[in-house]
Amino acid sequence: MENKISELMFLTSSEESKKNYSELINRTVKAIVDSFVDKKAFAGLTPYDLKKAIHVEQVLPEQGVGMDKLFSLLQEKVLPNMLRTSSTDYMAHLHTLALCESIAAELIIATYNQSMDSWDQSPAATEIEVEVVKCLCKLYGYDETSGGCFTSGGSQSNQTGLLLARDWYCNTKLNHDVKKKGLPANYSKFRFYTSEISHFSMEKSSHLMGLGYDAVVKVPVDKNQKMDIEVLKSLIEKDVQDGNLPVCVVATIGTTDYGSIDDVAKISKLCKEYGMYLHADAAYGSAVIMSDKYNNRIGNLALCDSITVDFHKMFLQPISCSAILVKDDSLFEALTLHADYLNREEDEEDGYTNLVGKSLQTTRRFDALKVWMSFLLRGKEGYSSIINTCIENAKYFYDRVLSDSSFETIVEPEISSVVFRLSASDEINKLVRRKLIHQDGIVIGQTVFENKVYLKFTLLNPLVTHQKLDELIEEIKFLSKQ
Repeated sequence: MENKISELMFLTSSEESKKNYSELINRTVKAIVDSFVDKKAFAGLTPYDLKKAIHVEQVLPEQGVGMDKLFSLLQEKVLPNMLRTSSTDYMAHLHTLALCESIAAELIIATYNQSMDSWDQSPAATEIEVEVVKCLCKLYGYDETSGGCFTSGGSQSNQTGLLLARDWYCNTKLNHDVKKKGLPANYSKFRFYTSEISHFSMEKSSHLMGLGYDAVVKVPVDKNQKMDIEVLKSLIEKDVQDGNLPVCVVATIGTTDYGSIDDVAKISKLCKEYGMYLHADAAYGSAVIMSDKYNNRIGNLALCDSITVDFHKMFLQPISCSAILVKDDSLFEALTLHADYLNREEDEEDGYTNLVGKSLQTTRRFDALKVWMSFLLRGKEGYSSIINTCIENAKYFYDRVLSDSSFETIVEPEISSVVFRLSASDEINKLVRRKLIHQDGIVIGQTVFENKVYLKFTLLNPLVTHQKLDELIEEIKFLSKQ
């Protein structure tokens, strides 16, 4: 049987494959660029219409359709209906547009297809990730005993942080090695404290660690949507009296809805008093460290034992790109397991760094390249300008709706999220959001506060202007009357 596999399917050292690769990439770029025909975030199709629009008779035909037909389908069905996160009409979630250099980095990442588990699968990539992690640890105030690892996102970073906290507690407080023996007999008494409006990954992580949702104590928030420290203290004291075991507090540095920031200094003091681990979920707020005006808002994250940093939020990197940083690099021993086929101890003794020992994943992308390229290109000053613009846009929008009797608000933003509602029924607020999506191609968020429906702007796009925000206010008011 004739081998139908062609060298032109891949990029190799042959001149013909290089030419083919270049033509394919250029064709792809043109198709993408040509799809940006207006300023809308979304073409506006309803779910039922979109299902019809993207449908093909066979996703896996017996014979391939060929490149021309493939691109025809791509340009007809897919690209016009993609969400355009770079549009200033998109502000629904902690989901950002991507810097152009980081998109270029994605092409490099995909083309070279490194796997970050062992040095011999990613030699230069491994050394770059190590350098980027060192830079990040220094940026957040850690010393040379610290370490870190890139992850798939905030959920995995938080899970890693809680797992390290659990094992640290068992090793240092109970003299019990979870890694070898599994959970101790009193595991049901473990308690992890976090804000009642913290990310759902806290409960999910506790479940995956075999502790269950009940191990997560949700601490009420104050009027500014920050964890109430006095209530936190009382909950810890009650658990101690009841014979439970306070293991860890998770401080949220930028809640998903409000961008509210828990007081790290006060929480750290409590953790020291009760011998607890402190993890910072700074998936949202971590980028504020770059601001020359507002970096003091996030507090001293160096007080935390570990920090979740998300680059596919305010750092404007393509999904996925996150990291977990730890004050004490030796904590990663909880994840280290040597295998003869992958991360041999003899190689590591000779300087070959195998990052699999720091990750919940085995195969892992070279996401550190995106951060390396953007940091080098823009520097701290360039990022400061981006972060300041987003924060100041949120303040401007908040002030505008606060002074307009057509709207109600909850809390003044500390970062870039504004939760507000029309002074009308829940049904009108819901309807306005749907009209924005399907009539105007404008995508905004929706949430609930005190059993009322609220709208949400998550302003991560530095291209948004005050004029744009004024126009959106008027459009929302107009649609509410239709």
